[in-house]
Amino acid sequence: MARGRQGGGERGRGRDRRRRRSDSREQSEYDQKIIDIARVTRVMAGGKRMRFRACVVIGNRKGRVGVGLAKGADVSMAIQKAVAKAEKALITVQTVNETIPHTVEVKYGAAQILLKPASKGTGVISGGPSRAVLELAGVKNVVTKMKGSKNKVNNVLATLEALSSMRTNQHYANLK
Repeated sequence: MARGRQGGGERGRGRDRRRRRSDSREQSEYDQKIIDIARVTRVMAGGKRMRFRACVVIGNRKGRVGVGLAKGADVSMAIQKAVAKAEKALITVQTVNETIPHTVEVKYGAAQILLKPASKGTGVISGGPSRAVLELAGVKNVVTKMKGSKNKVNNVLATLEALSSMRTNQHYANLK
């Protein structure tokens, strides 16, 4: 009795193998947002070598956020490397009543960023790059102003530096 193509045979096993492989990949607890993808070149003896640079922000929206910047031969490789770097560089953000504890101004390169706490219901009033960092960090009410550079990468890194420099009254009480 010849089954031909109907009995499932080889096709079924391959499908199970693919399903198992996708199940074994762990689902990350962090959301990610791609800030910038750029094509970068390096001049070599034989001509120009092209690569891709990716800037990725990851966060769990509960106070943990990180930024990764990496290069790769193709876009997907650059993004994977950037996510891996961001996971290694996670910081914990101090929040008080869904906002930041105090006003802070940070300069990173030519980029300057000002973060101000806001009352409940204000939302995240911010430009693109810093908005992504603040939302993934779980800050719900904040007002920001980006001054100086329009460079997305420097503005993201300035925002991250500002968030990492935050201290609450509780922190100072613990130090005493």
